Amino acid sequence: VGSAAAVRVVGGGGPAARRTNTAVVALAGESEAANTANTEATPATQSGKSCVMQFVNGVDETVVPEVKLTRSRDGSNGVATFIFQNPTIFDNDADVIQKGEITGLYLIDEEGTLQTTDVTASFLDGKPARIEAQYVMKSAFAWDRFMRFMERYANENGLGFNKA
Repeated sequence: VGSAAAVRVVGGGGPAARRTNTAVVALAGESEAANTANTEATPATQSGKSCVMQFVNGVDETVVPEVKLTRSRDGSNGVATFIFQNPTIFDNDADVIQKGEITGLYLIDEEGTLQTTDVTASFLDGKPARIEAQYVMKSAFAWDRFMRFMERYANENGLGFNKA
């Protein structure tokens, strides 16, 4: 049985990095808000898919996460929690080193990019075991935009929806 350690990566306060054994999780840049939406041109994706998730710009995450959604009763805000078990972002250190540090979770589709910097990585015996990210939606418009992304992502990855 191994020991578990958690590293929390959040925006603000300048560059931050935390080393656990041989793995490094870092956040580059400063940010006032944990979430942003960008409707500019969509960057090219590594896999050629039109709807992807990335922790490092240009490096697609191939593990499909478990996604938990909560929404206020009046629909004015909500939270999406993404849980990636054994993410592939750490499989090829050369990609991470060449492309840069983990700066958040990017949800990229034909409409643009949704981003959150609220990312937590958990390590087991010095190896990344899980990454959890939260995307907060503060308006009905943000919720609708997120749901359009998730519908595209689900269609490309053969996912379904189970209401709790």
